[in-house]
Amino acid sequence: MTDEMEITPPSPRGTKRKGDESLPLPAPRRIKALAQDVVNKIAAGEIIVAPVHALKELMENAVDAGSTALEVVVKDGGLKLLQITDNGHGIDKEDLPILCERFTTSKLKAFEDLSSIGTYGFRGEALASISHIAHLCVTTRTKESSCAWRAQFADGKLSNPKPGQSADPKPIAGRPGTQITVEDLFYNVPSRRRAFRSSSEEYAKILDLVGRYAVHCAGVSFSCKKHGGSTTDISVPVAASTVDRIRQIHGSTVANELVSLKAENDRWGFKCEGWVSNANYSAKRTALLLFINHRSVESQTIKKSVEQTYTTFLPKGGHPFIYLSLDIEPQRVDVNVHPTKREVHFLNEDEIIAIICDEIRTCLSKVDTSRSFMTQSLLSNNPKAPFATPIKPNTSATSGTDDANNRSNSKSALKKAAKKPYENNLIRTDASARKITSMLQTHPSVDGAGAQEPSDQEYEITEKEPGACRLASIKELRTEIREAMHNELTDIISTHSFIGIVDEQKRIAAIQGGVKLFLVDYGMLCNEYFYQLGLTDFASYGAIRFSTPLDLRELLKVAAEQEKENAGDAVDEVDWEDVVDTVRNQLVDRRALLLEYFNMDITSDGEICTIPLLVKGYTPSLAKLPQFLLRLGPYVDWESEKECFHSFLRELAAFYVPESLPLPPQAMAADAKGKGKTREVEEDAEIAKRRIKVRNALENIIFPACKARLVGTRGLLKGVMEVANLKGLYRVFERC
Repeated sequence: MTDEMEITPPSPRGTKRKGDESLPLPAPRRIKALAQDVVNKIAAGEIIVAPVHALKELMENAVDAGSTALEVVVKDGGLKLLQITDNGHGIDKEDLPILCERFTTSKLKAFEDLSSIGTYGFRGEALASISHIAHLCVTTRTKESSCAWRAQFADGKLSNPKPGQSADPKPIAGRPGTQITVEDLFYNVPSRRRAFRSSSEEYAKILDLVGRYAVHCAGVSFSCKKHGGSTTDISVPVAASTVDRIRQIHGSTVANELVSLKAENDRWGFKCEGWVSNANYSAKRTALLLFINHRSVESQTIKKSVEQTYTTFLPKGGHPFIYLSLDIEPQRVDVNVHPTKREVHFLNEDEIIAIICDEIRTCLSKVDTSRSFMTQSLLSNNPKAPFATPIKPNTSATSGTDDANNRSNSKSALKKAAKKPYENNLIRTDASARKITSMLQTHPSVDGAGAQEPSDQEYEITEKEPGACRLASIKELRTEIREAMHNELTDIISTHSFIGIVDEQKRIAAIQGGVKLFLVDYGMLCNEYFYQLGLTDFASYGAIRFSTPLDLRELLKVAAEQEKENAGDAVDEVDWEDVVDTVRNQLVDRRALLLEYFNMDITSDGEICTIPLLVKGYTPSLAKLPQFLLRLGPYVDWESEKECFHSFLRELAAFYVPESLPLPPQAMAADAKGKGKTREVEEDAEIAKRRIKVRNALENIIFPACKARLVGTRGLLKGVMEVANLKGLYRVFERC
């Protein structure tokens, strides 16, 4: 049976099989030109891929038109309605008939102009593309026009709004600028319209785009909201700085950790400015806001290079925030490489990216030195700080007491709403917690150390009630304090916890604010506190009455002798006797004013009976009294009311500031083996006594009073230094 079977031999390998030659060949198809409407829809589909691309084209046209305010209204993610209103220079009525024709533009005349393009738009395809796939309405008014003009467009031509009506633009009332309304996007491209999954996803893309341009376009206000909504999802004022714009769009967490970045290179023809997050900030994904010649673009090369740079500084899985604005010479950039202009090509890309990454690495290294416990001031110099301050003091208050009440109310409200903190927010001391020292009874010890010195003053309460000060000069001085208030510093002082005195010679103390540790120049702090206290209680001071009146001339002589010792070679240039007589006569002649406003009683014979009392329980060093009296002559402007009160209160505040004390003495004693040992050396009893009084006054009187009444001003920023941050330390240990 096998012999009878016919077996077809296999065909040799590589032999091409022939088709069925009996079938007729199809006739060749002819090449034809596409219909114009098909061409326009294809072009529109390349340029307008989604509602966000239509909005991008319209926003860029608005900014090109010199607008300073852009308002965006969206419905159903931009598919139902996309409206943008600007206050630019508008469109002439004569240009409206060709406004939506393809390749009509006012920004490009010759092909060579592409090598130096400096505007967002240049091809003249945006409005044409939109008119082919949506219902387009344009309302515009120029500065010279007496009214606005409204026109409807369809397929690049003027169209009538209703059947039977003329297609010509119609005059209507309107404000200068242009309003473009896009309705029913992709109504004639159903396959494209069905591709969008949800309107909320498209609206999120629109918010991201508006946020990008809101950060970059300085001097332009932006707002974006849903149609019919009562609140705006994005609202950026025209005067906001770049950091404030980032704060408004991306939050305070990012804005508080930004570092300024600048780089340039003449060889590669570029300049770069921007803001990047430091090593204290990290997110789950990288946020890159990249603008090249003010055009929002994307670049995976730049993104990956920057992320690689941050791997050294961020914990594993952390990503940065980067805003970069590159100005590259126009002839080095090709902007016409993508239908939606999402990408651009430029020369020497690798070299430019390397320079930017090196500059980022340098900036992060400088900031990161604060983690090596080097003192660095991290408080902002912005007086308003509208977004960084968790508690806003009431600036309409006329006294420090009102500010304290407002802050205490705010703090109590925060306590009620407080949640369990994370570990990196836990602190060892709490300003609101009771201290163990409050449970101890103070009594004089045998050696006098560690105990509060009992007061040798007797207080007498008078029936005089403080009245409201109606002097315009004092009100102006109080207003200056409120205008100079620094919200963040005020909040730190009002919620601080006193740690202790670090250096009594340099007058430095340590306080804790939140999870941060600060070194404070308490001499500067006390000076500002007593000055503000003098303004708040003006003309209502208490009095320190001397049991025996002091002779004014003798006190001035003591101060003059001190000045002689400090004058050096210039001691013979001044007639000190004449200085003493002049200052004495000035004070005696103005004794009525001193008594009425400052409770400083000087007799006609030149004897001092009382000096102002600012704080009960605290007496300034009377060793500073002669110097205080002598300075009231040349350093007080007695001719101008406002300057008189200002300069006198400054001198009074300097008198009340605790004096600088020498450090406790130490001596090295050598034992028999030659090894040095440190032992305490007894210091002067009067200095030791004064040291105890100063420490007690600072911890128990002055700093608690500053916590309740002091308004932190911008001038105090120089005296506050941050030395440790708990959150920053946690990030250091995360990378270890």
